[in-house]
Amino acid sequence: MALTLYQFPISHYCEKVRFALDYKGLDYRVVNLLPGLHGRTTLRLARRSSVPVLTTDQGKPVQGSAAIITYLDEVAPQRPLTPLNPAQRQQALEWERWLDNGLGVDVRRYCYHHLLPDRRLTSHILSVGGPWYGPLYLRLGYGRLSRTMRKLMDINEQSAAQSLARIEAAVERLQQHYAQADYLVENRFSRADLAAAALLAPLFQPAAYGLPWPEQLPAPLQATTAALGPRLDWARRLYRECRQ
Repeated sequence: MALTLYQFPISHYCEKVRFALDYKGLDYRVVNLLPGLHGRTTLRLARRSSVPVLTTDQGKPVQGSAAIITYLDEVAPQRPLTPLNPAQRQQALEWERWLDNGLGVDVRRYCYHHLLPDRRLTSHILSVGGPWYGPLYLRLGYGRLSRTMRKLMDINEQSAAQSLARIEAAVERLQQHYAQADYLVENRFSRADLAAAALLAPLFQPAAYGLPWPEQLPAPLQATTAALGPRLDWARRLYRECRQ
């Protein structure tokens, strides 16, 4: 089965899919797209402009990290990420929806709020591994791209502060759970744990993510990662044990 992942290397939703593919031991190739121009490719493949999109030689493209994980469990059932027990499956999906629709959005908004003012750093992160013309495009169009991202993702001072408060509350909830159990659902790793670790990964920057993390982040973001770091040991453990 030939698998191709269309992605942004920086995207933690794309990291969810990379994590799942690697966990299952599947071979795949990646096509790194350039934010702002990616829609030319993704709209040709799928219904929306967003990434990730997974294409195969066995059917239509699959878009969105949760849908892709479900698809992978169907076509490659080894090391399943979705529990077979109906009650446990429902729990895992509910955790994932909460993480995808809440925590993942808040981490993205908060990080970009502090990254976007640093044009040089963010241009490098957005263009890494992408098409050759990426740095030139970002040099010429960064201002417009930054404004578009802030509008589409509702990124501003107030929303970023609200996102940070929700991130801290979510981390507290997860930390309390993992203090009592190794996994979110019963006694095995599932898509719920994968989502929790991957969507928080930008705040503890694991090497397995595959992004060349900058040595120094903007000061507010650096302070947040330092403050939250000790509370994310459970996420580091999941990366060590499950991110093959």
